[in-house]
Amino acid sequence: MPRASRPKSELLKGTLDMLILRSLTVQPMHGYAVATHIERLSAEVLTVEQGSLYPALERLLKRGLVTSRWRETPTGRRARYYTVTAAGRRHLGQEISSFDRVLMAIKAVMRQA
Repeated sequence: MPRASRPKSELLKGTLDMLILRSLTVQPMHGYAVATHIERLSAEVLTVEQGSLYPALERLLKRGLVTSRWRETPTGRRARYYTVTAAGRRHLGQEISSFDRVLMAIKAVMRQA
């Protein structure tokens, strides 16, 4: 199926924070770069809407899982860059373990059907 006609998937509740944190382990990024990173790595199956992305980044900031600072982008505009903290990395590890358990459970149920 051509990429343009593939249906987009909505993110499961709770996975957006995990995907943002994982993206930020690569390098500090501004919001648009985080969304683009997730879409690119998922072969454009996952999309991150601004209406979800920026509230999630604010939530992660308030929880101390990321920090931010204003910097200039390669194109010369100012943007807020986010960096994962040590607490964010620990939290990400916990979330990945929990998510892996859920995926295994879903696979087990699907095999039985």
